[in-house]
Amino acid sequence: MSSLPVTAADDVINQPARAQFEAFLDEHRHALNACLDGLTEEQVRRSLVPSRTTLLGLVKHATFVEKVLFDEAITCRPRSEIGIPATPDESFILDDADTIATVRQAHLEACESSRGLTASLGLDDLLHGNRRGPLPLRWMYLHSIREFAQHCGHADILREQLLDQ
Repeated sequence: MSSLPVTAADDVINQPARAQFEAFLDEHRHALNACLDGLTEEQVRRSLVPSRTTLLGLVKHATFVEKVLFDEAITCRPRSEIGIPATPDESFILDDADTIATVRQAHLEACESSRGLTASLGLDDLLHGNRRGPLPLRWMYLHSIREFAQHCGHADILREQLLDQ
């Protein structure tokens, strides 16, 4: 299994904003992917809250978010062409083919694709494919950091519940 970059936020304190955004984002990407470590297929699918949220579903949703905030926003391709659900809620739905290995790999590939799509862009470059309208790359980084930080908190709570059972 390939892995996400491991640049720590502390390593980029004196670096440009772009390096800081990417380090924080990669830390959250890594934490979400790692929330599945050491758990069984049954555990990661276990529903512990009234919503569709499961640990495996969180990582699957993170893949959806990567593709919306970077692929859709940069390429302007429709979600159907990208191969993702129409709505965020649908992105949590697991099917029989979703396993720890397949969901992790899809997440890692989406993160790598996002890095490739953003590599030549500047923080103030406008992305025209977001449903909110044109937004700068800087906003996408900040929004994704916020989104993934929230999901890392959700994952921590779900893991704690699973490991206490």
